[in-house]
Amino acid sequence: MAVVALIGAQWGDEGKGHLVDLLADRARLVVRYGGGNNAGHTVVNHLGTFKLHLIPSGIFDADTINVIGPGVVINPEALINELNTLKTSGIATGRLFISDRAHVIMPYHIMLDQLQESSLGEGKIGTTGRGIGPAYADKMSRIGIRMADLLHEETLQSRLSAVLEEKNRILTRLYNAKPISLHDTYLRYLGFGRQLAAHITNVHPLIIRALEQEQPVLLEGAQGVLLDIDHGTYPYVTSSPPGVAGACQGSGIAPSRLTSIVGVFKAYTTRVGEGPFPTEIDGPEAAILRQIGTPWAEVGTTTGRLRRVGWFDAVMARYAAQINGIDRLAITKLDVLDTMPMIRVCTGYQLDGIHLDYPPTTTSDFYRVKPIYEALPGWMSSTTSVRRFQDLPRQAQAYIDRLGQLVGAEVGIISVGPARDQTIMVQDPFAI
Repeated sequence: MAVVALIGAQWGDEGKGHLVDLLADRARLVVRYGGGNNAGHTVVNHLGTFKLHLIPSGIFDADTINVIGPGVVINPEALINELNTLKTSGIATGRLFISDRAHVIMPYHIMLDQLQESSLGEGKIGTTGRGIGPAYADKMSRIGIRMADLLHEETLQSRLSAVLEEKNRILTRLYNAKPISLHDTYLRYLGFGRQLAAHITNVHPLIIRALEQEQPVLLEGAQGVLLDIDHGTYPYVTSSPPGVAGACQGSGIAPSRLTSIVGVFKAYTTRVGEGPFPTEIDGPEAAILRQIGTPWAEVGTTTGRLRRVGWFDAVMARYAAQINGIDRLAITKLDVLDTMPMIRVCTGYQLDGIHLDYPPTTTSDFYRVKPIYEALPGWMSSTTSVRRFQDLPRQAQAYIDRLGQLVGAEVGIISVGPARDQTIMVQDPFAI
């Protein structure tokens, strides 16, 4: 039996959806374990190009069961729209199951998220404004509404009326916004529950059955571990634990069951939104990394915002590997570096004359660190058609090997393009 956790190991947008789609035919169960529709996975396969935000990327494999786990916060309207888009494209969705324990993003969560962010002015966090943070805050405050509540009229009315009175006070008195109608919201979300009722269930027996039958399981992450609420670049973080601890908590699978933890890294680094980014660059090299003018330009799948780009940061990558126990690296977008004559890798930081091989804690220090670079020669030839590691240009092999050395884990998968087959499988994580 193999239980593989596939986690984003940078600031998100590493290409996880592409790899989950690739590995889904090896798994019989794919579990999305955290985040909400602030995540975005672009999947390109023989069926077309799809942008997923809540539904696991294993949905394209007809034999795979897909689960939205209890650690996810769900905007039911967004989920219904996503389901309808897939159905229109002829994708079967009958094998999608939604945890009845997953929390629901309500209209007041979205309003508060956007109002709070706009009130911060220049100190804004850079959230997607989709209500993720306020939904997780209510979950921790024990006043959240769960998917199971949408299936029970009296429970939904009772819980919604209790919490909405408080939320309306905040909206009207603090932000001078209009109150939210209890009646309209109740009927609307009851309708969402009816539309999703066939998918909402207690997913625990389903997951345990797969483990007992030793079926291969894939845990699909959202965002990246450098956005982790505890270990990320706080306060410029997400509101959930995107790493391996979150994978276990958000799926209900014990840590002892994991057989491999695959960290997904771009061959360079990107970040969307605010926050420190030591290796960020601009100019002609940044334009190459952004792939401006191509269908695969570095634009956020969820936000549409242009991504910030920079060289590979081995300090942050090593930190991500250490706190998550990453044993295999998946390197995506190697092909983007094909025309680079020289490639830089950050191997350490300097802060006030002191060498650091780990990230500082405070944001003020993080903004002041100076990256220490190592320069490696580029390969100046296309890698998009390569399917075996030994067929990569010698300099590309050396670059990949160096990343593995610096991060402290073996390279398992290399992506050289957006399509499912543009992948070099150095070591199948399900074969470990």
